[in-house]
Amino acid sequence: MLTPPASLMIYVATQPVDFRKGAEGLALLAKETLGHDPMRGGALVFRAKRADRVKIVVWDGSGLVMYWKRLDGSGFKWPPIVAGVMRMNAAQLSALLAGMDWTRMHAPRIPQPKALA
Repeated sequence: MLTPPASLMIYVATQPVDFRKGAEGLALLAKETLGHDPMRGGALVFRAKRADRVKIVVWDGSGLVMYWKRLDGSGFKWPPIVAGVMRMNAAQLSALLAGMDWTRMHAPRIPQPKALA
């Protein structure tokens, strides 16, 4: 089970990628085509052409880590296939990896505190 910290910046590549690529290949793809370098922080989430597979590449401070998962009997709920990337928070990523509908996960709106007198 992968439990990302709430402060982790998560970027989802919305177009499918070649899943024969390893961690280095996906990191290079992210840097060159998406403009996000995993070595500078943040996790990059990639989908395959088949909706039942996901790969996540993240730098943990000492090395490049790749998380791979395939759902049995169903597929992940992916965003629409468009060019570019989209942001996702840690709760949404956890829901996605569990095979749930991550679009129902929203952060509560917290009003700004008023200035003290």
